[in-house]
Amino acid sequence: MKWSNQITQLIGIDYPIIQAPMFGVTTPEMVIAASRAGALGSLSLGDLPAERCSELIRSTAAYVMKPFAVNIFVNHVPEVSLNLRLAYNETKVFVEQLALQHGLEVALPELDSIHITDYREQIDAIISHQCKVVSFTFGNLDAQSIKRLKDNDVMIIGTCTSVAEAIALEEAGIDVICVQGLEAGGHRGSFQEAPVPEIGGFSLLPQVKEHVNVPLIYAGGLYNASTIHSAKLLGASGFQIGSLLLKSKESALLDFEKARLSHVKESDIVLTRSFSGRYARGIKNTFIEALDKSQYILPYPYQNKLTGELRKVAKANKNVDFVNIWAGQSIHSYSELSTTDIMQTLIREVENLHTSLVV
Repeated sequence: MKWSNQITQLIGIDYPIIQAPMFGVTTPEMVIAASRAGALGSLSLGDLPAERCSELIRSTAAYVMKPFAVNIFVNHVPEVSLNLRLAYNETKVFVEQLALQHGLEVALPELDSIHITDYREQIDAIISHQCKVVSFTFGNLDAQSIKRLKDNDVMIIGTCTSVAEAIALEEAGIDVICVQGLEAGGHRGSFQEAPVPEIGGFSLLPQVKEHVNVPLIYAGGLYNASTIHSAKLLGASGFQIGSLLLKSKESALLDFEKARLSHVKESDIVLTRSFSGRYARGIKNTFIEALDKSQYILPYPYQNKLTGELRKVAKANKNVDFVNIWAGQSIHSYSELSTTDIMQTLIREVENLHTSLVV
């Protein structure tokens, strides 16, 4: 298979394979390992403070010889109204009592103690460290930020979950668009919290291809040669791999979380707003089932900030029912090898499939 294309040439990588920026799973070591395989590593910065972003970028850049991407959240922060304060306090009490009923004692943060990072602060750090690829999700960057990045020769990758979002990204001057299908694990990259577009990736991808001219990366359900080949036929130039790496050597998931992946079933994978306030796909558990049936889900990012301490305590207690394990709809055996080995194996499988199809 001829791997060289718009994506590899624009970024300067060997293969148009992108290691997904999975916040809470991705580590600098995973980014480094992906780069060693000739792929694009993606450092997930989420909504971390600028100082922490700088630390992670430095620790990654020291061991990566080729470009890697940094990924940020474009947060829309709802105004702190009286209604939000009341809802926050009620949700806080509900979640604390729910946790206590299941053996977890946790004190969740008060609303006024929560700090929410403005992504523009992250962009300052990104530019100062001369990062050359930035990807983002949950909306679009403001025009000034886009100009600043372009003035510093940064390639920008946006995320869409609909044709309308793809068009908006292209019109804003975004260089590459990541098309995220409904089957993808983790958070939906939709511009709004709810409702989110409910279109499968292999239906969405060719429609986006018809409406925009920038190169496309596809994310959602890719885990073997056949799914990558299908995405290529439908118009993708890049292929984002996420769930395939959940149990990898470099994954930040703890052993008890990785063990849960060993016996996951199709019916276990759900779309939920319970942990963060935004829709995300993962493995259902006690917390998800309780919250999804309740009125206690705050707007993002307040729900996400509220449940952060809960997840920390649950991890310390190895309680799988109160942590989020994001995973896509494609159920497969999750390898415990290094990210480098997993990606190199996938690349060989794609090349072998291409050879057999040509013959």
